[in-house]
Amino acid sequence: MNMRTHWPVLPIAAGLACGLLTGCGTSGDGSGTEGHRVVMGMSDDVLATDPASGYDPGSWLLFNNVFQSLLSFPKGGTLPEPELAKSCKFTDTRATVFKCELKDGLKFSNGDSLTSEDVKFSFDRMLKIDDPGGPAVMFPSLGKVETPDARTVVFRLTVPDATFPSKVASGAGSVVDHRQYPAGRLRGDHKAVGSGPYTLDSFDKGQAVFSVNSHYKGTAETKNAGVTLKFFHGNQSTLKKALLDGSVDIAYRGLSARDIDDIDKQDGTQGIDVVEGSSAEVQHLVFNMKDPVAGKLGVRKAMAYLIDRDALMRDVYKNTATPLYSIIPAGIVGHNTAFFDTYGERPSRTKAARALRADGITGKVTLTLWSTPTRYGPGTDAELKALATQLNASGLFTADVKSVAFDQYEKDIAAGKYGVYVKGWVPDYPDADNFTAPFFGKGNVLDNHYDNSRITRTLIPATAAQSDRTSTDSSFVELQDIVAEQVPVLPVWQGKQYAVVRDGVYGLEYCLDASTVFRFWELSKS
Repeated sequence: MNMRTHWPVLPIAAGLACGLLTGCGTSGDGSGTEGHRVVMGMSDDVLATDPASGYDPGSWLLFNNVFQSLLSFPKGGTLPEPELAKSCKFTDTRATVFKCELKDGLKFSNGDSLTSEDVKFSFDRMLKIDDPGGPAVMFPSLGKVETPDARTVVFRLTVPDATFPSKVASGAGSVVDHRQYPAGRLRGDHKAVGSGPYTLDSFDKGQAVFSVNSHYKGTAETKNAGVTLKFFHGNQSTLKKALLDGSVDIAYRGLSARDIDDIDKQDGTQGIDVVEGSSAEVQHLVFNMKDPVAGKLGVRKAMAYLIDRDALMRDVYKNTATPLYSIIPAGIVGHNTAFFDTYGERPSRTKAARALRADGITGKVTLTLWSTPTRYGPGTDAELKALATQLNASGLFTADVKSVAFDQYEKDIAAGKYGVYVKGWVPDYPDADNFTAPFFGKGNVLDNHYDNSRITRTLIPATAAQSDRTSTDSSFVELQDIVAEQVPVLPVWQGKQYAVVRDGVYGLEYCLDASTVFRFWELSKS
């Protein structure tokens, strides 16, 4: 699902499934309200305030600050640590029974007690509602949730899943108050009752207002008096103006690459600075395998031989992203460079033409690249136009670009109307599984009709069962090599995280790491 000091992307520690979670983390009451209110501007929309529905970067930003999960990712790390839980561990060797013990004295922001009943209710509710725009797709292996007592939760999985703790630690694991949420439908009033560091005071089209939750009991220690999140709905110029005139303290997710580059070159002379962090956000071209044109392997291979990622990074993204040569990004255990190894770094018209001829294609290939203007980054339309130019320059393609609003875009993809389209991905948790299972496993989020039995029936289940994540390397390498040979997707770039901040605002370096958790509580303002 999608920043400035370079945080290392740390591998999931070996032996996670064997109980290394027990006793991790620190305890804090999170009630500190020192400092000032921080105002942040964001180009992304928040599509949901109910955790059973939201499955987008904006919504998870809200969830990670208003709700708690049993586990959480510490700043700069990718190994889940206890949050609501005092301890969590797999109790069997197959990674199918996951048990958590809750801390004492937990409360929601409204003062209601939080017990194992609320944890079970939250997971059962999410799966029962099974909202198309929600995170239930992340838990195909969850069979049932048991509550032996008020402080104990037991998750029984239908198949081994060593990544389950990371899924629980994500926004999908948000725990809601069973007294405040209907069991069989979404809450529709844009209100939220959680137990996280912040309360949601108000939410409308223009902004969301958060205050410090005095009942919070967890690892976060708040360094501000609250956060106001202003929405700019994809309007980059208005967001930049708000930053320059001081009406927002932070601009996050939405400034164009050119704006970031220009501000960075000013080197703080405007009273604002660019803060950079690591990211595992990726973007791919996706091919509809049933399309009469894109469904031809020769067409897909020809495109793989022709695209110039370096030129895209230089001309469109101003080096705010890096070329990506496989479906698993750099820094994640299991990454390789399958597309680089197969198709090379530099475009080759000769090899592209050969791939087309091998598939019986002798004339120019007529193709539309489908885009959506802001959902996968403000540079998406410009990127696809540059890609079309690269393809056309070869003399082998006649490509154009069409861009439609995201709602219609998703409907058309589901209906199979597009042959080639763009998809971005901000990971739910920093593990190679999250860059493979959603794309090629059950509930494929790409809707591109690709199925490879070796991947779906052997490699994905095998890697899911391995508690030592470093031992999954060979299987993930094989998976990436298969994808590079069959080209159901064409990786384009891996992002960097950026926020632009005014002088006197601190803590952004703790909000921009590979966990993708933006931590409001780390922000402070002098």
